[in-house]
Amino acid sequence: MAGEKILIIDDEAHIVELIKYNLESNGYKAYTSYNGSDGLKSAEENPVDLIILDLMLPDMDGLEVCKALKRKDETASIPIIMLTAKSSEFDKILGLELGADDYVTKPFSVRELMARVKVILRRSFQDNVESKTISIGDLKIDLAKYQVSKNGKKLGLTLKEFELLRLMSSNRGKVFTREMLLESIWGYDYCGDTRTVDVHIRHLRQKIEDDDNNPKYIETIRGIGYRFSDTCK
Repeated sequence: MAGEKILIIDDEAHIVELIKYNLESNGYKAYTSYNGSDGLKSAEENPVDLIILDLMLPDMDGLEVCKALKRKDETASIPIIMLTAKSSEFDKILGLELGADDYVTKPFSVRELMARVKVILRRSFQDNVESKTISIGDLKIDLAKYQVSKNGKKLGLTLKEFELLRLMSSNRGKVFTREMLLESIWGYDYCGDTRTVDVHIRHLRQKIEDDDNNPKYIETIRGIGYRFSDTCK
């Protein structure tokens, strides 16, 4: 799947050049912006397949950029990998809460970053996705177009949220542990941080449930994980 377009938003020139060089060496088309405002404008005017976004930017920080991207229909579905020099749990969880699909802590391994890029793009552009729509209750899940609607209204799900919904709705009634979901959706060792799953499930519930505090679709199995209800029609 060479040729995918990736936007790098980072104010450190040497980091940008390092990432750009490695992306292009792997067959991707790389575009660059050195501040949040330019990055937003670039993403809106020139659609890309993935954004690598630095947390610490000079004009508006990466969290604000992420929030702005997820508010706009034309950029809401673009996967985001966040780069952060901060390794605290708060920064990581906040980035995921705002819609980032993944994060890498600086200093990072280029090899690890490229692996994560490939995982996200592979999941985002599966050539052999079956053309099928799953209808459950007031939800319609278009597996080919990666779109979900509720009562006819399109929902703005992130890639990871869609993958979670697709996996669980295709296996209704099956209990998934957090570790199983990490392995299936993220596709690599996530340092055992199962709270990543909880954050994405909470976000997904907020979008698909009538009342996310009393979910009818995604049930919590205490002490184990989650399952998609098999009683919804």
